[in-house]
Amino acid sequence: MELVIGTRKWSTWSMRPWLAAKRAGAPFAETLVTLRQENDMTTAEILPHSPSGLVPALKTDDGLTIVDSLAICEYLNEAFPAAKLWPDDPVARALGRSAAAEMHAGFAALRSECPMALEIEPEPKALSEPTAKNVRRIVGLWNDLLARFGGPFLVGEWSIADAFYTPVASRFRTYEIDLAAHGDRGAAAAYAARLLATPEFLAWEAAARAES
Repeated sequence: MELVIGTRKWSTWSMRPWLAAKRAGAPFAETLVTLRQENDMTTAEILPHSPSGLVPALKTDDGLTIVDSLAICEYLNEAFPAAKLWPDDPVARALGRSAAAEMHAGFAALRSECPMALEIEPEPKALSEPTAKNVRRIVGLWNDLLARFGGPFLVGEWSIADAFYTPVASRFRTYEIDLAAHGDRGAAAAYAARLLATPEFLAWEAAARAES
């Protein structure tokens, strides 16, 4: 398989299926496209790989091209069932999928105001009310799932839901967002730290910091 990704320090959508593929032990080659090039050069480089003109895209051994982070993760879950990228328990699986879908579709204020930027040193940032509302919802969601399933990750063991929130944890770190001020009782901050300590994220971060 070939996974086409964008600049690691910025591309949250690329990170998510990359983490899932690594966790699954899936053999894949990487093709890296530099984002934010001038004169539409980024799109021109992506289009030969992805009909959407966006990354990520997964090209499978049997000729499929799958675009969209969530679709790629779901494909990996089915292609590598032993990795258990979703839990066997139907309730945990349903709530994990719900959490991933909410991240996939929402939190626009947080995304816009606090973009992922793995190349910069942490520095506090004042948040607008729409972004603070996003943070409160994420903290509440994390608290609820961690309490329901007992951790250490959102629905027990690491899952696709955790892949979707790992870039969020990096944003909280980069902009020094105080989760306690947004409803955390300690569990959410500890969970964010666990996400950023996984071997998969550490490998992604090291490669991001090595990018020119």
